[in-house]
Amino acid sequence: YDFSKSPLIDQVGVEERVARFNTRSIKKSSKVEGLKIAINMIDLTTLEGKDTEGKVRQLCYKAQHLHDGMTGIPTVAAVCVYPTFVKLAKKELGSSGVKVASVATAFPSGQSTLGVKVTDTKFAVDSGADEVDMVISRGEFLSGNYNFVFDEIASIKEACGNARLKVILETGELTTLDNVRRASEIAMRAGADFIKTSTGKIQPAATQPVTLVMLEAIRDYYYETGIMIGMKPAGGISTAKVALQYLVMVRETLGNAWLNNEWFRFGASS
Repeated sequence: YDFSKSPLIDQVGVEERVARFNTRSIKKSSKVEGLKIAINMIDLTTLEGKDTEGKVRQLCYKAQHLHDGMTGIPTVAAVCVYPTFVKLAKKELGSSGVKVASVATAFPSGQSTLGVKVTDTKFAVDSGADEVDMVISRGEFLSGNYNFVFDEIASIKEACGNARLKVILETGELTTLDNVRRASEIAMRAGADFIKTSTGKIQPAATQPVTLVMLEAIRDYYYETGIMIGMKPAGGISTAKVALQYLVMVRETLGNAWLNNEWFRFGASS
């Protein structure tokens, strides 16, 4: 597959479509339903150098008890931690149905050897991770080494075994929407189960134009192959209003089949 021939993106057109999504009026009852869906799509995350066992325990408790005073609130989809905390998170979440996601591959920079990245991934999976969030090598991508990026993702996918793989593009470092589209294509064809915008460590993190470009890449790939790929915007999505805007975008670009946590997630640490 020739990734240099990836489709070009009309930036003005994308911004125009995003603006239209944001003017949709949503009835109150639909808002409540939408927010319950959004809560159930959250990957509740802590990825700090100062993470402790106590912090991870509290996060796992919060994941299962978002608001004990209100009935009918779902749990989040997953708790996302560094590989060293996977075993603890797995134990704390028990049979709650909340999954454990682990970052891997020298997160967040990705600046390491393939051997180290594979070892990192296998350690996370062997510790009980249900999902792995990897980062692509942005330096190689920006140097035009698309096959390098493809091969690396494919190797990590193999190391994941049965765990689902989310591939972080770090769109804030890719600078153009054309690059976002190309990186999305590479990730999907290399075996990503999800494509994800950001590590949350770089600004800008998730934006609506970037997310729309990724959703359209998923749609076109589905039309071509019949394979569904998940989507995870992460970083900076922190209000109910914005979460609903993202759900409108998903529904109108990919349809209702994607409106569940099997195929759509929000990365959120706050």
